[in-house]
Amino acid sequence: MDIFERLESDVRSYSRAWPTVFHEAHGEFLIDESGAEYIDFFSGAGTLNYGHNDPAMKRRLIEYIEADGVMHGLDMSTTAKRQFLERLESTILRPRGLDYKVQFPGPTGTNAIEAALKLARKATGREPIYGFANAFHGMTLGAMAVGGNLQRRSAPGVRPNDTPPLPYEDSPAANGASLDEIEATLRQAYREQRAPAAIIVETVQGEGGLHTASNDWLRRLASICATQQVLLIVDDVQAGCGRTGTFFSFEPAQIVPDIVCLSKSISGYGLPLALTLFKRELDVWDPGEHSGTFRGNNAAFVTGAEALRFWETDDFARAVDAKASRISTFLIDLAEGHEAARGTPRGRGLFQGIHLAVPGLAQAVCQLAYDRGLLMETSGPDNDVVKMLPPLTIGDDALDRGLAILEESLIAALEAAPPGATT
Repeated sequence: MDIFERLESDVRSYSRAWPTVFHEAHGEFLIDESGAEYIDFFSGAGTLNYGHNDPAMKRRLIEYIEADGVMHGLDMSTTAKRQFLERLESTILRPRGLDYKVQFPGPTGTNAIEAALKLARKATGREPIYGFANAFHGMTLGAMAVGGNLQRRSAPGVRPNDTPPLPYEDSPAANGASLDEIEATLRQAYREQRAPAAIIVETVQGEGGLHTASNDWLRRLASICATQQVLLIVDDVQAGCGRTGTFFSFEPAQIVPDIVCLSKSISGYGLPLALTLFKRELDVWDPGEHSGTFRGNNAAFVTGAEALRFWETDDFARAVDAKASRISTFLIDLAEGHEAARGTPRGRGLFQGIHLAVPGLAQAVCQLAYDRGLLMETSGPDNDVVKMLPPLTIGDDALDRGLAILEESLIAALEAAPPGATT
């Protein structure tokens, strides 16, 4: 590990939580150079929804490279891009009745967000954009400015945002109180002649602690935006590509956002790729007005086109739903069976976890899980949520083994530091 300690910046984080050198990966498993195997409930922070080194994607990529396919193309037209766009349209957009234009910004999720923010301001002629409490949209300055993580918003170089975070849905039982507040905020902004260009929202707040918006809440939010002539941006960077059970996380709410941001698992193989989708009438860009050297990752187009085959029928979504139900049942039982943890299940699809109200407990559970061969991370402003992102393709045996390790780790953490003790 000396070379990492000596040469790599102190900004690294995951290598501190998992102090080993990984060497090999396949499916839902990571293997380090000593041969130790880890079940992956992290999936590259949601980048590997189809697992590591999917055989069909790997084969297509190798064939493309061996045929001297174009690897770097900026926004030039290539055969790889054409195949990806054709499959995106036929498999994803057209069956869902979505008439979106497709923009390839830079290759990461925060690039998709930056393009969306810039486009919303250009299309409306307004500047303010509202985000939500605890939201996370990326690490560039614009993305952090609309996020709800106060620690990151106060980072050096981040311009203070005069649009404070909006209240996210606390629970369906709140009877829309947060939406009433949002509606009042927008009316006040209009009175002050500071009407916003857009509202940006995650249907499930991944980094924010797996807070999940209900379908009713999302529908009313979309209605408020339409009435107030405010664009609705859905950040589907982590929640999209099937992570919540449907390809787009907003599908169950039956809404059509004005702009949608995708990245992470859109390439299917862990290769950098990002998409900003928007309604046709919003395509007001001048040629080259928003660009980037790596916005045409042809290798990612190849694997991304192959990944979309999973969505040609409803079979894959049904399989994901079945696994999601197993996880939901497990988390409910876990919370009820270990009351000392003060646990509350959160999330939906294969984007679930458990909030542990005992300070420090979630972090202890994830560390003990690593020691037992399971990779997970925490989320939430206080790192108090154990967050699970297993591959959507995970086998039943590995899923059950991972869940068993989670429970074993929770028991061990409670025994080591019972409620009331310092953790």
